[in-house]
Amino acid sequence: MTGIHLNFLAVRRDPKMVANPTPEEKVFLDQLNHFLKEETGYQWIQGTKPTTLAFALTDSPAGLAAWLVEKFRTWTDCDGNPENALTRDEMLADIMLYWVTGAIGSSFWPYYARMHGPWPIPESSTVDVPIGYVEFPKEILRPPRSVAERMYTDIRRWTVMPKGGHFAALEQPEALSEEIRAFFRPLR
Repeated sequence: MTGIHLNFLAVRRDPKMVANPTPEEKVFLDQLNHFLKEETGYQWIQGTKPTTLAFALTDSPAGLAAWLVEKFRTWTDCDGNPENALTRDEMLADIMLYWVTGAIGSSFWPYYARMHGPWPIPESSTVDVPIGYVEFPKEILRPPRSVAERMYTDIRRWTVMPKGGHFAALEQPEALSEEIRAFFRPLR
């Protein structure tokens, strides 16, 4: 594998980090605790009752729109108004993609698999291929590099962007695509 470029960096919650966290790690732990307490309802229902939720959202365009717009509101760099980050047409196009294809249910199955199976990377394993990472300020979780390096051993590029969130490809497509190109360019 040539390399992996990510704009969402999945990391384990590492107990060693909790014992004596740096100030940067402490900020991350506080963000993680807030996220786990306040923002994981979607994970629980998608991970435990995916079919029930799929039927409800597939049967109701208003329900589907509400489900997805809430994610846009919470996970974009929008100051509480998703139209500050995405146009109505962009949001409606995303909603319509799920609606017309009936694919909202299949988008839940990775949550079910994750909740009912082991962490995809065994605890003693690491990811050893070149990694490029771009952090957007309103991403759901933004682990510090010191935490990421425990699992990703060959981080070659780490860029912090001034604007954007979880839906970076929609919010900041040019910035994200340039970062991906910049990471892979020297690996060719």
